[in-house]
Amino acid sequence: MSVLAVLMITAGCSTTRVAGPAPVEDRGGAMARPADLPPLPGAENAGKVGYYTVKPGDTLFRIALESGQNWRDVQAWNNLPNPNALEVGQVLRVLPPTNGTAAAAPAAPSGPSTSPVASPGVVSRPLTESSPPPPVASNSPSTPPAPPPAPVGADELTFVWPAQGAVITPFDEANNKGVSIAGKVGDPVVAAADGRVVYAGAGLRGYGNLIILKHNNTYLTAYAHNQALLVREDQAVRQGQKIAEMGSSDTDRVKLHFEVRRLGKPVDPIGHLPKR
Repeated sequence: MSVLAVLMITAGCSTTRVAGPAPVEDRGGAMARPADLPPLPGAENAGKVGYYTVKPGDTLFRIALESGQNWRDVQAWNNLPNPNALEVGQVLRVLPPTNGTAAAAPAAPSGPSTSPVASPGVVSRPLTESSPPPPVASNSPSTPPAPPPAPVGADELTFVWPAQGAVITPFDEANNKGVSIAGKVGDPVVAAADGRVVYAGAGLRGYGNLIILKHNNTYLTAYAHNQALLVREDQAVRQGQKIAEMGSSDTDRVKLHFEVRRLGKPVDPIGHLPKR
């Protein structure tokens, strides 16, 4: 065999196969949309009450928390087949669809086939388990009836402390949207009021192993940095029920970060908790 033939065979055997770029799955939040593409569906609702325009880094979890809603409801209201696939500029409905002047009930959780991504390592040990008065009609036939009042006042609650330790970081709307409560690993974390679990997992960056309870149409509470989660999504819980064990997930020390959100807006939990 000639030297030329040997060189050709050797070259053929040592050829490196060049593959295309590896697929990348970005789980850090909404991605920017190229400027030359047409507007996303729902763009006409941008800026309207009850709608939210997705920003870089947003996730459905965080949008729902900031809006005081269950992420499953927000997914259903917007017909999102994949709750992880949000695009910057996308406009989402974050209040229940309306029918005339009456708000429709939120869609019942349907257990979508694709759930928002949660970080691994969450210990889960599930436990066994009025409408407002009608408006007063006017005596004048020419006066149209007034719309019913918003059912917010009836939703006020009395909370209990979710943990027994001292408050080590106070509420600060700009930097700390709740309070931090000291404790030891494994200390009980309890529900501050009756409610339903709308989130239990570790998919919301900066909160670690997190539980979110929805108490009514006005209030949510959030319990972050737990070591173990003892309830599951859509589970009903009672005030004082143990729902988690304190830990230090996604933070620098053992503590419970506790938030109270009224209509999606963080408020100082101390104003809603009994004095010690």
